[in-house]
Order: sequence, then structure tokens, then C-alpha cells
Amino acid sequence: MNRFRCVADLQRRYGVKRPCSILGVARSSFYYRRRMAADRAARQAADAKLATRIRAVHQESDGTHGAPGIAAELRETGGETVNHKRVARIMRTFGIEGVRLRRRHRTTADPAATKAPALIGRDFTVWAPNTKYLGDITHLPIDDGRFCCPATVIDLALRRLVGWALADHMRADLLTDALDAAIRTRGSIAGSIMHTDHGARYTSRAFAEAYRSAGVRRSMSTVGSSADNALAESFNASFKRETLQGRKIWPTEREARLDPFRWLHRYNIRRRHSRIGQRSPIAFENDFHLTPTTLAPAA
Repeated sequence: MNRFRCVADLQRRYGVKRPCSILGVARSSFYYRRRMAADRAARQAADAKLATRIRAVHQESDGTHGAPGIAAELRETGGETVNHKRVARIMRTFGIEGVRLRRRHRTTADPAATKAPALIGRDFTVWAPNTKYLGDITHLPIDDGRFCCPATVIDLALRRLVGWALADHMRADLLTDALDAAIRTRGSIAGSIMHTDHGARYTSRAFAEAYRSAGVRRSMSTVGSSADNALAESFNASFKRETLQGRKIWPTEREARLDPFRWLHRYNIRRRHSRIGQRSPIAFENDFHLTPTTLAPAA
């Protein structure tokens, strides 16, 4: 029980002065709080009503959105004029939590692999779509010891996932499938730059031939430097954390395929990105007045 409530309970028997003195409460503060009781109750009711809408948005995002994303969703879809700080306060009060990302710095580089120049380096600020892409591959652990492996291609200007492929291996053809999907989405990516790490699959002959066929210029991060591929690391960290939902592995191969499939499709349409003004990649792309295209999954 807080001290103001205690003074109120004791007021009829002991008055106000004595309980305030014993509990260390200023009488002016007690009277002010009592005058504001109706306003406080109204704010609490408004917070509870807003918490219901916040919880609905939070659940629709599979529990991944934090306060900024939820505030943006409320403003855009519900016409709710609300500050993200208020949303954060209500989320704390009602125990609603978004997914918190912990960055992992690691590298899959092969020091002996054929090198390509770092045309992008660590500058991921791109303003023209279909000019710079980021390719990466990761693995999704399954309880029986196997893995599902997604390969992705992201348009750096839009943060849009333009191509992806999912398989039970990390062979070079998985990467070429993702590249082919990106080409089908865009029609052509000739003349653009594709930035990757120095992993053995990206330095393979098969992938080099796919580069040349697509007319793409190669860019690779410095060997041993995950910072040069930081955006891909961040994407994969979000991908795993928001699909695993606190687990360390997927219990079955079916779930290891379905959960990522659902997330990858939702990423472009619904997932809000702080880098592009709390908009989804598709919404951000539409602001460029580009012709909307459908993400082409690998065959």
C-alpha cells in the first residue's frame, strides 16, 4: 500500500496532519493527490484501453514488435496519436515485451578463399533501389541434430528481402537459388553490387558463374571482420530470435521450415524497420513510387 492511500485510510480516525507526519508525506501533496484522483482514474482507464490495442498489435507481430513499432502501427492503422514513450510505459506496466536482440559477432570467412574487393565496405546507407544488395546464409538448428539453411538477398536501399531460398544443405546451389529468386523479383539486377562474406560457398566457382551471368559486381567483406557484414548479421539475429521465440532449437524439421517461411513472407509486408522510419520494406518501396513486385521464392 502506498503512503497516500495509508493516510487516506487513517484520515477519519486520526485526521491528516498526524499520519502525514509519521509517514513523511507532505499534506499539500496528499491534498493535491486527492484532488487529482478522478483525473488519475481516467488516465488509468485510458491506459488500460490502449493496452488492449497494444496487446493486439503485439500478438499480430508474433510478439516481436517493441514500443516504436507498435506506436507506428497504432498511428498508421488505428489513427491513434500516441508517443512511443507512452507505449513503452504501458508495455512495462502490463508486462508486454517485444523481442530484444543481442548482437553476435562471428564470421564464416575462409582466409584462403579467393578475394574480391570490399566495394561497399561498412557503408550501408544507399538511397537508390536495385543498386546494392547483401547476400548471406545461416543455419536453423533442429532437435534431431540436422539443420535448415536459409539464404537471403536484401536490397540495401529498401531493406527489402528480394530473394531467398531454404534447404537442408549449404551447397552453392542454395545461394544461386536465392540469387535467381532476386532476379525474378526485380526482373534484372545487372549492374548492381552484391556484397557477401568470404564463406566458401560465396567464393565457389558455381556462384562466381552465377554472378557473371546476372551481370552483378562482387563485393566481399574483409576476412575475419563481421562488422563488414553487420547488416546481414543483424538480419539473421532478428530472424532467429523472432522465430525461435526464446527457444534454442526447432523441435521438428516441419516447424523449422514453416516458421521461417511465414516470417520471411511477413518481413516485407508487415515487419517495421527503424532504419526506414518504422515502415515495412514494401511500404517504404511504395513511397519511391516503384512498381510493386511480388517476392519470388526459389523453386
